Amino acid sequence: MLEYMREIVLDTETTGLDPYADHRLVEIGCIELVNHMPTGRQYHQYINPERPMPKEAFDVHGLGDDFLKDQPVFAEVADDFIEFIGDDSVLVIHNAAFDMKFLNAELEWLNKPRIAMDRALDTVQMARKKFPGSPVSLDALCRRFKIDNSNRTLHGALLDSDLLAQVYLELLGGRQHGLSLDPNAQDTGGGQGVVGKRVLGPKSNRLEPRPHAISEQELSAHQAYIESKVKDALWLKKQEA
Repeated sequence: MLEYMREIVLDTETTGLDPYADHRLVEIGCIELVNHMPTGRQYHQYINPERPMPKEAFDVHGLGDDFLKDQPVFAEVADDFIEFIGDDSVLVIHNAAFDMKFLNAELEWLNKPRIAMDRALDTVQMARKKFPGSPVSLDALCRRFKIDNSNRTLHGALLDSDLLAQVYLELLGGRQHGLSLDPNAQDTGGGQGVVGKRVLGPKSNRLEPRPHAISEQELSAHQAYIESKVKDALWLKKQEA
């Protein structure tokens, strides 16, 4: 029986570089993998940082004050986010120390448990070991692996998570069939913030990810694979009960 392994590919956008210098999260994007295969479950949330957006940060991700002022604050979505990432799923993050610092600062301010750093798998470190001396930015790795990142005019947490998931699977030895960002992905059960209910904001600065075409045969095979993993996991839980 194959082992059931859940991973969350995660990215954030922020107002700056340091949460302890009055900077905050403004976007979280997550994609679920099971045994290195995308399941279609995604989490996406814009966040009101309750402070003005510096021009330098706006130039990176295009999220401005007018758009973010109508989004929930982190305290309103923290529980949904925590529920989605679970208690022990590996968090696959590019430059993990940065994102983990912001996530844990936001959780700390709410008196919620911090996320253990040993849950994070840093793809920057993976890439440096695999390609010593070569550029390891997300764009550079997309070019190396011939992953289409033409929609990445601006950074975006969900789009970058999709690209990172593809990069991560290449770093492991090759992409699986069926990796795509499905705009009709199932609801995570977390309410506001899941991809199926998201609003990406003004078209002038929020770009829809470009889906990767897959055949019906590949899609059916992928769905059957995921269903078998879920059945295996449920069987194990019954045996342990």
